[in-house]
Amino acid sequence: MLGRKAVKFLKADNAIVVFRNTILFYPRFASRKKHPALETLATLTLFRASLSTMSQITKIEKSENEWKQELTKEEFHVLRSKGTERPGTGEYDKFYPKKGYFACRGCGTPLYSAESKFSSGCGWPAFDKCYKGALNTNVDSTFGMRRVEIVCAACDGHLGHVFEGEHYTDTNERHCVNSISVRFVDSDPPSDLEEAKVV
Repeated sequence: MLGRKAVKFLKADNAIVVFRNTILFYPRFASRKKHPALETLATLTLFRASLSTMSQITKIEKSENEWKQELTKEEFHVLRSKGTERPGTGEYDKFYPKKGYFACRGCGTPLYSAESKFSSGCGWPAFDKCYKGALNTNVDSTFGMRRVEIVCAACDGHLGHVFEGEHYTDTNERHCVNSISVRFVDSDPPSDLEEAKVV
C-alpha cells in the first residue's frame, strides 16, 4: 500500500493514462530516494481502478439498419426514435424486485439497481438514481416544453426523462423510464458500480 504522501505525489508529478479501467503511472521523479514509498515502482506501475471512480463506458455505434435488425419495431420506436410507451402499459411499471438490476435493452449496459426503483404513480417505471456514468442527459424542447432527456451513455438509446423537485425520495430525482428501454437482470450487478444522481 502507498501512503497518502505517495499518492499525492503521484497525482501531482506523474503522467497518468487510463486504459481499460487500469491507471498507468509513468513516474517522472529524478530520485526515488526522496520518496521511499515509491521504491518498488518500476518505470511502469499498474494500479487497478474500479468503474465506480473511473467511469469507462465503451461507446456503441451502429447504423439505423443495424438497430432495426436487432430491435423489435416497438423497441426501435422508443430507443432509437425517442418514442414513448402509453402510461400503465409497460411490463416494469408495477414491478418491484428486491434484488437484481435494470440494463439497457439496446446494449446491455447496467443502468439502475433494483433498490433505486420506487412507486411514483406516474404510469412509467420510476428510479431515483442511476449507476454513475451510465446515463447522459439532453435538453428536450419538444411539445413546447423544456424537459431533460436521459439516454444510455453507451449506445445513446432513449430511456425517458428525469424530473427534479418532486420530493419523492431523498435524491429528489424521478427518472421516468420506458419499460421497453430496459431489461431486468435477476442477478447481482457488477460489484464495482456506484449509484448517483444524474442531474
